[in-house]
Amino acid sequence: MPTTPGMKQIESRSNSAIVLLCMIITVIEGYNLIVYGSVVPLLVADTSMGVTEQELGLIGGVVYIGAVLGALLAPLVADRTSKKAVLIIAIAVFAAGAVMAGLSVNGTTLGVARFLSGLGVGGALTTAMTVARNNAASNKASLVVTITMAGIPLGGVVAALLAIPILPAFGWRPMFFIGGAMALLILVAVVFTKVPTDTAQEVAGRSWSGKQKLTAVFKGHGAIVAVLIAGCAIANMVAWQGMNVWAAQAMVDLGFTLSTALLFTFALTGAAVLGSFVTAWVADRRGSALTAVGTGACTVLGLAGILLLPTSIPTVTICIALIGIGGHSTMNLVHTTTSDIYPLPSRASALGWSNSTSFIGAFLGPTLGGMAIASGGAQGLFTTFATAAGICLLALIGLYIADRKYDHASFHQPGDHGSRHGEPLLPSDVPA
Repeated sequence: MPTTPGMKQIESRSNSAIVLLCMIITVIEGYNLIVYGSVVPLLVADTSMGVTEQELGLIGGVVYIGAVLGALLAPLVADRTSKKAVLIIAIAVFAAGAVMAGLSVNGTTLGVARFLSGLGVGGALTTAMTVARNNAASNKASLVVTITMAGIPLGGVVAALLAIPILPAFGWRPMFFIGGAMALLILVAVVFTKVPTDTAQEVAGRSWSGKQKLTAVFKGHGAIVAVLIAGCAIANMVAWQGMNVWAAQAMVDLGFTLSTALLFTFALTGAAVLGSFVTAWVADRRGSALTAVGTGACTVLGLAGILLLPTSIPTVTICIALIGIGGHSTMNLVHTTTSDIYPLPSRASALGWSNSTSFIGAFLGPTLGGMAIASGGAQGLFTTFATAAGICLLALIGLYIADRKYDHASFHQPGDHGSRHGEPLLPSDVPA
């Protein structure tokens, strides 16, 4: 496929400043998503809120209903305005949700606040991921997606570290106010940052209509891949986000102290961050779909280990680390596969799909976890998540097979001659 010299230059280099900005955005998003899991034990004990464990599970999931809507709406709004405008609006919305959560007086107001937080996070995450990928060199796809998405568990690490001194001394409300303050700071940074609109990927994205983009994702071979992506994303996030919300409470139920339980949550998110960079390095050399099969297996092994091995600190730490590596890395690699397997003009729509389905799983995870821990305790919780992880592993194998079987051209609109794995489509390559 012919390329212009300018386009080749754009494709061969990554815009490190933009990728870093997108990562910082996701760090703050990750904090606002995962902070809820850190405060659940105090919410259970806070009689003034009047919420049960099952209700807390539902509230923990509501944030992801908002995120589904945000992820689906973001590409549509960006087509009519700009990706920078979407980032500004989305960050402002989840900042407002964080402040409202800190001011909540009952389960209803907390649920509304978490929905707003999710709406903003969903829009910002999908847009930040697309912007980062569009400003990355083709041979750094997995690394750039990982750098960006590392912000989610890194934000969880920040939440876990802050929770250790803040929760015993000041209660749960300041944790949300901190999230709101961080969101306002990054909002100012985004307002004064120029987001490039002339990359090869951005040019290609403007060359197809919205209908053409959706057709590429949801018809023919694209539809088969979309179903597999949804299966991977939903099942993986049931286990991963369910663990993020309920890990601390489950460890308390197993007999560990709250401080030890919080350290386990730190291990969960810390292993996710460190492991994701190793898996990204492997993915850029061996393929993201194949590497995702391996990370999915890590989640299964970690959950099975907690169920079957003695509940000592060393064994639980190892199992928690495996779950962290598997849960976070698998979702990164599914997003990377999504961004590569579909043609460039439909990349934002495809990532909107992978993100929105992941948020469906993220909603179901805390909700199912609340039901499981209420009826079967920690063992019921881990059994539920191990089942989800097993389903995810099967879907990942299917996605790997589809990635090898289907030629990239089979996803294209008529007249589109773009090549596979992130190479740019010139305006002359795509239909009018």
